Amino acid sequence: MPPPSAPTPKATYHHGDLRTALLEAAVVALREGGIAGLSLRDCARRVGVSHAAPYRHFASKDLLLAAIAGQGFAWLAAAGRAAMAGQRDPQARLDAYGQAYVRFAVAHPEHFRVMFTAQIADCTEADQEVADAAFGLLRDAVAAVQAASPDAAIPDADTAAVAYWSRPHGLAMLLLDGRVPPEAWDTPQKLAALVHAALG
Repeated sequence: MPPPSAPTPKATYHHGDLRTALLEAAVVALREGGIAGLSLRDCARRVGVSHAAPYRHFASKDLLLAAIAGQGFAWLAAAGRAAMAGQRDPQARLDAYGQAYVRFAVAHPEHFRVMFTAQIADCTEADQEVADAAFGLLRDAVAAVQAASPDAAIPDADTAAVAYWSRPHGLAMLLLDGRVPPEAWDTPQKLAALVHAALG
C-alpha cells in the first residue's frame, strides 16, 4: 500500500518521475471532477509541463485511466496479501482479504472507481496482467475454502470467486456512495467483519 501522505505531483516531478507525477495529478483531478473532468492537458497543467509532455507516457486518456486502475489493482493485491499473511485457516484468509478490500476502497476511492469503470476502452497488457493477478488472488483464496469444504454450494472456482467478490465489492460501493455512513461504525473493517460473519 502507498504511504498515507503521498508527495505532491510537482514534488515528485522535481525528482524526474513525470509518469508518477501525472498519475498523482490525475487522481486529484478525478477527486475534483470525476472521469468526465479528467484530461491529459489538465494533468500537464497541474504538474507544470507542456501540453505535449504527458504523451510520452500516455498516448490517450484511456491509457492514463488504465494506468491508474493498474496501480490500484497492484495496491489492492498487496493489501490482500498482507492481510492474509499469518492466517492459516482458509476461511480466515478469505475474510481477511474481504476486509482488506473494503479498507482499500475507502482509503483510495478514486482508484477504486476507475478500477471498475466501463469507460476505459483501451489498456496495456501490463495493466491487464495486474488486474488479472488481483482477481487470481481472490480466486485462489476461494478455491482453498472450497477444498476445505467438499460440499461447497458452488463447485466452479471462478463462479465462486465472483459470488464472494460481490460481498466486499457491494459493501465498498455502499460506503463510497454514502449509503452506509462510515461514522455509524467504528471502522469500515469492523463493518466488513460483521457482514462476513452474518453471511457466513
